[in-house]
Amino acid sequence: TNAPLLSSGETPFTPPTMEAAVPKAASQTQSTAKAQPAAAAPTCSDNLVFLDDLSIKDGSVFPPGARLDKRWKVENAGTCNWDQRYRMKLIAGTQLGAPAEQALFPARGNSQAVIRIVFTAPTEPGNYRSAWQAYNPQGDPFGDPFFIDIVVAAPTAAP
Repeated sequence: TNAPLLSSGETPFTPPTMEAAVPKAASQTQSTAKAQPAAAAPTCSDNLVFLDDLSIKDGSVFPPGARLDKRWKVENAGTCNWDQRYRMKLIAGTQLGAPAEQALFPARGNSQAVIRIVFTAPTEPGNYRSAWQAYNPQGDPFGDPFFIDIVVAAPTAAP
């Protein structure tokens, strides 16, 4: 045979493989980096504080069918910025011709904003209240509710 003969204490030479060429510390660092979870995104808090009725004071009297431009001054007292995903929804009372769900006015955290809804007075005389609440993108209500409270007067008869 042409195979080289080894003496009893010798071992054959084996060329290094790619695995052996990568230092052990480097391969451990790479696998450790992959195993670490990504940092959690910071969370913010939602809050709305009612400050004032800017138009249509409670108990204001209107004729049947009148257009009602209601504005409230509020504070975004939370740390979340209100964007297009934030909503306001009717929670009690009469819809008064307004959509039951609308976009909440955008506002940065810890700033003031004006919320506006255009209503229509009912044709029937009486007392009417429409109560609204802010909702975050997860669908959770937050903050103070805000409302319009009006009186629709009976039409006066012409002489």
